[in-house]
Amino acid sequence: MAYWLLKSEPDAYGWNDLVKEGEGTWDGVRNHRAANNLRAMQVGDEAFFYHSNIGKEIVGIAVISAAGLADPSDPEGKWAAVKVRPVRKLRRAVTLAQVKADPELAQMELVKFSRLSVAVVTVEEWAHILAMAGE
Repeated sequence: MAYWLLKSEPDAYGWNDLVKEGEGTWDGVRNHRAANNLRAMQVGDEAFFYHSNIGKEIVGIAVISAAGLADPSDPEGKWAAVKVRPVRKLRRAVTLAQVKADPELAQMELVKFSRLSVAVVTVEEWAHILAMAGE
């Protein structure tokens, strides 16, 4: 299993929207590195759901429920998409400020590539953030 971080602006598509839908399509990604991360995802991988722009915090955990999809918003079929389902909301949200202040997370893609909308999370980073969230 691999771990990821998915960013979304909560006023466009937030954690509560995913929970309400039960399953959402992660599409519209037009950055090559982020799209490659989408292509690498497998069913059963888990992802932190991060509210960008407003809040700037990791709020929940989602699971990849379908992988290897063509982005339905791309008429040329060049970009990737996945489907995700909510697993659970974190006990405590973990803010970007907390992540940046923690030396153990200094190499995290969320910190190093701040504009990347789909990022890799290492096993160690995953465990550390869960601990920060009180999980």
